[in-house]
Amino acid sequence: MPSRTKQAPLGSGYGPKTTARDVIGGRRLDGVVAIVTGGYVGVGLETTRALSSAGATVIVPVRTAEKARLSLAGLDRVELDSLDLADPASVDVFAARFVGSGRPLHILVNNAGIMAVPLIRDARGFESQLAINHVGHFQLTARLWPALRRANGARVVSLSSRGHARSAIDFDDPHFERRPYDKWIAYGQSKTANALFAMALDLRGERHGIRAFSVHPGAILTDLMRSMTEEERQAAIAAASRVPDGLKNTEQGAATSIWCATSPQLDGMGGVYCEDADIAEAVPADAPGVRGVRPWAADPELAERLWTLSEEWTSLQGNTR
Repeated sequence: MPSRTKQAPLGSGYGPKTTARDVIGGRRLDGVVAIVTGGYVGVGLETTRALSSAGATVIVPVRTAEKARLSLAGLDRVELDSLDLADPASVDVFAARFVGSGRPLHILVNNAGIMAVPLIRDARGFESQLAINHVGHFQLTARLWPALRRANGARVVSLSSRGHARSAIDFDDPHFERRPYDKWIAYGQSKTANALFAMALDLRGERHGIRAFSVHPGAILTDLMRSMTEEERQAAIAAASRVPDGLKNTEQGAATSIWCATSPQLDGMGGVYCEDADIAEAVPADAPGVRGVRPWAADPELAERLWTLSEEWTSLQGNTR
């Protein structure tokens, strides 16, 4: 029976101001192959930088290569490939190309995402935040499963957010077909999905040496805020400044992703929500403040329910065996 890691801080020795480079330290990742979605901007770019600087080969999937080439110029062992997470056919083609290369995949960082966008539906009728933040990454991970198994020890990092506190999964109406659309509720639901995905994935991956984690990177000013009005941006900045540790820069924001992807402190562990380069505390639904993971984002039964639904959405039943 697979073990379940306790959702409680380890006392890692790190904290809110820890950077990705602090986490890597002098450790080398020569021979490691990683994929970082959204790995050319914001927290994703710093994740790519940290992995590359330690010797890893990093594949960065992009929709348009021009911006990515400029961002990633000068980084060693970084490769670009084409991928649109909102397009199932594009996901399949990208994954087939990578799996067909015969390379192992040691680290998969599902970093890309959108936030607080107006109601947009993809070709399947799926609400875009859930479609891109969760469903696209679910399909990508499932399709890359042979390469993850080939690594004989892999880690998958799912970028969640403290935004998960805004909403559980509405299993009766996940795509806002009947309830009024609220962009922040939709975002929160997608971030809860990211956390539950890591739980269910870890359960399936453990026997193959594949461990999964979800992370809250912190409050950071990045392109993720591009859909917000100026008033909303200023309100978000003001709110973050009132939190004890305030805003993070992107290198601090990448620290938890890098910790989950590479740290020996997590050997033999998985399926937990992390923040500030440590496992987060499990907190009640009505907990004050912004720290910790709420019950609806750390419930194994809800994780299994979402996994089953995600398999149906993507027609990938039983792909991760």
